[in-house]
Amino acid sequence: MAVGVIGYRLLGLGLFDAFYQTAITVTTVGFGEVGPADKIDQSYRAFTLLLVFFGVSGALYTLGVMVEAFVEGSINHGFQLRKEQRMIDHMSGHMIITGAGRVGRAISHYAARHGAEVVIIDRDEDLDVDHLVVTGEATDDDTLRRAGIERAGTLIAALDSDSDNVYVTLSARAINPSLFIVARTNRQSNESKFFQAGADRVVNPHEIGGSRMGALAMHPTVAEFLDEILHDESHLVRVGEVAIPGGAGVLGKSVGEVMSGMTNPPLVLAIRHHDRGYEPDPDPGTVFADGDVLVVLGGADKIERFRGAIES
Repeated sequence: MAVGVIGYRLLGLGLFDAFYQTAITVTTVGFGEVGPADKIDQSYRAFTLLLVFFGVSGALYTLGVMVEAFVEGSINHGFQLRKEQRMIDHMSGHMIITGAGRVGRAISHYAARHGAEVVIIDRDEDLDVDHLVVTGEATDDDTLRRAGIERAGTLIAALDSDSDNVYVTLSARAINPSLFIVARTNRQSNESKFFQAGADRVVNPHEIGGSRMGALAMHPTVAEFLDEILHDESHLVRVGEVAIPGGAGVLGKSVGEVMSGMTNPPLVLAIRHHDRGYEPDPDPGTVFADGDVLVVLGGADKIERFRGAIES
């Protein structure tokens, strides 16, 4: 437009006529040539021809780029969503986290560090995370199903509202009765409601944060040691859990008998009995039973070898 106005001005047209002639040329309207008859000569028409070819081409190119950016962006976004949904459809035993706030993101980072497959449900369409995301309301059954709730191994209800977390827990338990559900609560008085809704564990982040601060003040060395072995990946020492399946060779044997028959086993910190809770620092005479879970301390390789021996 600027080149056209300047060009027609140099060819003798007034400012308005120069702008008008440029506009009808570039927009391909073409009402006719304007200006005094003595000004409309071969140079006038030659300049108009150049303006038609270059001006119209430039305008169409600009419009094409804008349309292409819009259409390709929409198409690529659609392809990406379908690709992620196909990946979720092939997942099994994965972890679903509802809510990608500060608590949800911290959970996803921890799970990813420990090799878990994570799917996040959040209403934010532009969520910037390194996990598969299902956009929608976590309280909607269809959204839970798109996240693969029927095949998931764990659900963490980490929404801001206790009522929403209870609703998600109820829905998830109804769809997948074998799902392990950990729910977040902001009020300890609501804990019983979560268990009634079907939660396996209920966590109050505020209470845990306060307890940790108290532990750091009262027992700083113990608290820091536990934090490091649980969260610091640079250390070789790990705390792990080893479940004793039905039919395992250690069933009916005592802790002392099993541990004495192994070379350099990890330290057994506690046993969670399926019928009577935890037994810290188990007695060597304690007998392993079906459904028991051992809490052990040791190197990652040592724990894996121990798990293999226990499960065989």
